[in-house]
Amino acid sequence: MKKYEFWFVVGSQFLYGPEVLKTVEQRAQEMAAELSKALPYPLVYKVTAKTNKEISDVVKEANYRDECAGIVTWCHTFSPSKMWINGLASLQKPYCHLATQYNKEIPNDEIDMDFMNLNQAAHGDREHGFIAARLRMPRKVIAGYWQDEKVHRRLGDWMKAAVGVAVSKEMKVMRFGDNMREVAVTEGDKVEVQAKLGWQVNTWAVGDLVKEMNAVTDAEIDALYNEYLKSYDLNTDNTAAIRYQAREEIAIKRMMDREGCRAFSNTFQDSQHLMAQGYGYGGEGDWKVSAMTAILKAMGEGGNGASGFMEDYTYHLVEGQEYSLGAHMLEVCPSLASDTPRIETHHLGIGMNEKDPARLVFEGKAGKGIVVSLIDMGGRLRLIVQDIEAVKPIMPMPNLPVARVMWRALPDLTTGVECWITAGGAHHTVLSYDVTAEQMRDWARMMDIEYVHIGADTTPEKLEEELLIKDLVWKLK
Repeated sequence: MKKYEFWFVVGSQFLYGPEVLKTVEQRAQEMAAELSKALPYPLVYKVTAKTNKEISDVVKEANYRDECAGIVTWCHTFSPSKMWINGLASLQKPYCHLATQYNKEIPNDEIDMDFMNLNQAAHGDREHGFIAARLRMPRKVIAGYWQDEKVHRRLGDWMKAAVGVAVSKEMKVMRFGDNMREVAVTEGDKVEVQAKLGWQVNTWAVGDLVKEMNAVTDAEIDALYNEYLKSYDLNTDNTAAIRYQAREEIAIKRMMDREGCRAFSNTFQDSQHLMAQGYGYGGEGDWKVSAMTAILKAMGEGGNGASGFMEDYTYHLVEGQEYSLGAHMLEVCPSLASDTPRIETHHLGIGMNEKDPARLVFEGKAGKGIVVSLIDMGGRLRLIVQDIEAVKPIMPMPNLPVARVMWRALPDLTTGVECWITAGGAHHTVLSYDVTAEQMRDWARMMDIEYVHIGADTTPEKLEEELLIKDLVWKLK
């Protein structure tokens, strides 16, 4: 991951005199330094802005500095918002308005008009908020005391979503082959996606991969094989199959790194260990879910969180025990595992030339999460996010030779399925334990795409009304 940072731009004006401005600057520097200790990325104080030019200059610099993943604004004093118009109108980076104040409490014995003039964020933040609303600026507003943990968590979550935007803008997807014949939901307008999300999606010949695989040395395979043994439990004697997967992984990784790709798609091939390294993957040629996997991984803990390619396979519909079982052939990321995955070899009768390919087998961990689907609605993109509660699988399934995750979709399985289908959600998703629905909402707002959330309070009736209204709104945009 790049060393991303965020810029702290504080609003004021000349009316208060140099001593007040000096105090504002000192406090802003202190706040940025202290917040940086609690946030996942540094918050760098840039300027106490008092003029149109100062604001425009810092925005221009932010736009063209790759390490700047977004700006955070705050108005310690009153900051007339007309001077923010030119800068905000030209802003191309994610934008968060932190509505806070330096002091937590009103000092009863000390408060006078000098104190009021210096500490009027309640005044300044409202003026600042108006101009962003007037300009129809996509932004995140976070209100609360700047030293509170809740503010740290929300601001940190927003930062991770903004990093997801930076990753999206540089996303390159390597495709081996096309998507599965006659499948609709894995199709999409690659030109629109590049214009909207920044993704470059292109095809490389399978023959190129074969040449790269042939160039992999035995010493390289030995080294990766030993890495497997350190990370996973070995439960097979078929070392040839494991070494084949190692050869393939080395070749794919080499090609992606050379081309600057962060995600790839193919048909039915191994990619579990590549996903564990932060690369995105999409089965059956699904390039949209491969890019989204890489983005959610980058948004997760440590820049490579517990997110992975997933597919809804089958349901358990016993009353009171309704669950969905998700899995895939050989492509479930071990970051989702509840325990150390096992390397096993089993027959796979689809999409493979080998008889018994190696794969990681494990159960997914229990916990709250989301599943995410990006679909092309024709003229616009729709991001669908559903809250889930993953559980330890309720049965061992000893004859199922793949990794699997079991969960209950909210508000309940059957209602959740009805809502998912109504919204057009795909059978391929990104399942994440790290990223939240709020973060995905922030990401969708930053990317200017439609967002649909299915959660505990969703009903089919409410969702149908929401989709109808959004269909009308997005046709007008």
